[in-house]
Amino acid sequence: MEGLIIPLNHVLIVAALLFATGLAGLMFRRNVIFILMSLEVMLNSAGLAFVAAGAAWAQADGQVIFMLILAVAAAEVSVGLGLVLQVQKRFKTLDMDHAQKLNG
Repeated sequence: MEGLIIPLNHVLIVAALLFATGLAGLMFRRNVIFILMSLEVMLNSAGLAFVAAGAAWAQADGQVIFMLILAVAAAEVSVGLGLVLQVQKRFKTLDMDHAQKLNG
């Protein structure tokens, strides 16, 4: 019995929709937490596209790139958490409109 075969086009469309959702969240949300979650969605959609392309071409390169994306996402989360804590501590809010007063 053969597994379920999903066409590459369908997976790339889902990845593009996820990327567009993350981009919309990045552009329209002002909360730091939502901005970081939108970045994670965008990174995961890129990873999905790499894995799907690697599977379609029977290469392991897509999975290797996805591991790199996971490492970048973990670093982004740690830096983002530090940023969130500092913004909350200094401005008592997570709204980026109020945090634009950061002058170095």
